[in-house]
Amino acid sequence: MPFYEALYALVLFMWVLFLVTFLTKKIYHHYITRGLKERVIIYYNRKIIHILAGGLIALLTPFLFTEVFIPFTLAMVLAVVSYIPYKTGRLNYWYQVPDNMFDVHFCLMWGLTILLSKLLFNNWWVGIVPILFMSFGDAVTGIVRNAMFKRRTKSWWGNLAMLTVCTPIGSIFGFKGILPAIGVSIIEHYEYKWINDNITVPLISFLMISML
Repeated sequence: MPFYEALYALVLFMWVLFLVTFLTKKIYHHYITRGLKERVIIYYNRKIIHILAGGLIALLTPFLFTEVFIPFTLAMVLAVVSYIPYKTGRLNYWYQVPDNMFDVHFCLMWGLTILLSKLLFNNWWVGIVPILFMSFGDAVTGIVRNAMFKRRTKSWWGNLAMLTVCTPIGSIFGFKGILPAIGVSIIEHYEYKWINDNITVPLISFLMISML
């Protein structure tokens, strides 16, 4: 029923707020006091949010919602919440940086991919698999690179880690899903000024799954 689905969305919204305003902030201060570099823990926090917000909610979506506009609206509200600190100049310093608004792109692509998968194919998983590539696969890529290099950078070791995560996720669709898993694990390595992997990974994998 829509009432219960709206209630689920509210609970998930509160979870995300708890994650981004309290839990990751605690993690930041815990490791800063132990000498970890600021940018390193910021980047780890971004990947924690990828997994525990984007990935977890994507997995729950088919089991909690029948109406696509409720999770879509949730994603758009979170995009606005993410954007406001950049607009006001009062960043959530424990996971946001002034030269990188890609957390906003993450929310926008999450919502758009979910919306299109349901409206065009009436199949949540056509959108959820690309979101999981972005949430889990890209997160593992960043965690591996951060652990190896202690800074935000690109490395094929990270992309290999992404492939090991994305391949079993893509196998939900068989070869139709494995091929996009390979493709986005390569594409993630490349980044341009106005478009990054939070856009290219879900967009390209969604198009590939749709057309194969």
